[in-house]
Amino acid sequence: MSNPIFLPAEVLLPKTGISLSKWSVIACDQYTSSSDYWNRVETLVGDAPSTYRITLPEFYLSCGNIQDRIDRINRTMDEYSATVLRSVPSSYLYVERTLSGGAVRRGILGMLDLEAYSYDMSDHAPVRATEGTVLSRIPPRIRIRKDASLELPHVMLLANDREGNLFRFAENCAKERGTLLYSFELMLNGGSIQGWSLSAEDSEILKEAFCSYAKNAPCDPDGFPMVFAVGDGNHSLATAKACFQEWKRHIGADALFHPSRYALTEVVNLYDDSLSFEPIYRCLFGAEKEDLFSAFLQAFPNATCIDSETVTEPQGHLFRCIGVGGEWTLTVPEPSAMLPVGTLQEFLDRYLETHPGVT
Repeated sequence: MSNPIFLPAEVLLPKTGISLSKWSVIACDQYTSSSDYWNRVETLVGDAPSTYRITLPEFYLSCGNIQDRIDRINRTMDEYSATVLRSVPSSYLYVERTLSGGAVRRGILGMLDLEAYSYDMSDHAPVRATEGTVLSRIPPRIRIRKDASLELPHVMLLANDREGNLFRFAENCAKERGTLLYSFELMLNGGSIQGWSLSAEDSEILKEAFCSYAKNAPCDPDGFPMVFAVGDGNHSLATAKACFQEWKRHIGADALFHPSRYALTEVVNLYDDSLSFEPIYRCLFGAEKEDLFSAFLQAFPNATCIDSETVTEPQGHLFRCIGVGGEWTLTVPEPSAMLPVGTLQEFLDRYLETHPGVT
């Protein structure tokens, strides 16, 4: 068997008696501009143990006193480790998330070897980002992660398992011989979730199956295999990689045996019926159209701004803009980022840095 890059993991779960609907909160990069949502979460959680107390929702990054909040998170992690959490023996977990609309998403939880992952778009690593990584977003996340005793990101890796063999095997093992670990309703219309641990024997078989899958993964146009694509949580995974690289600088080869080499991830089938790929919108408040478009055209010398009605066929990356006075289309014929969101977000991050009145 070749070296596995996605392995069984030791997972910590709340002890019996903890309210799971209050414990589990939605991925933190959602509702990034909704104070009302997080106020409702805080009211709902109250004094109950909750991951709300040991994560930093992106909404709070601009609220000041971040270091105080991070210190409080680290202290609470240590407290929860001693009083709230229990360990599940190392295994893969099979997870079924019933979304609020009724669709069921199937996933396999395990740990990714960060040696196999790179967020550098020029690398041909087996595990790669699907969008450009905004490097300025990593340092604040490192501040959160570097002293954290627990890890609880939601990183979704997409597997190219057209026949669904990996997930069918995991589901059968979980429901026939596995242990149901949790089954509960998620808060605030988040749907519901169930999770099973696989037996040691079935986890070993599944690990071999992942190795076989990796060995036969499709190749990119340059001939390098791409085992997983990061479908969500890329900046969380990039932060984990950055922390691991820092350990390698400090302790050298010994870092290969350090826990920071691995990150908790969920593998989901690219062909899962529940996956819905939708556009990613950005709304700017306080921006002047002429200044914004001028900055965009300066950032991308080959870019153009045209009336949306005159666009006939795609030219590189296109951005349809809707604002006061009409609709326009910005085009970047030769983008450096793989996806339009990468091109757009990199520009917007720079624009916001120089325009403090714009959000």
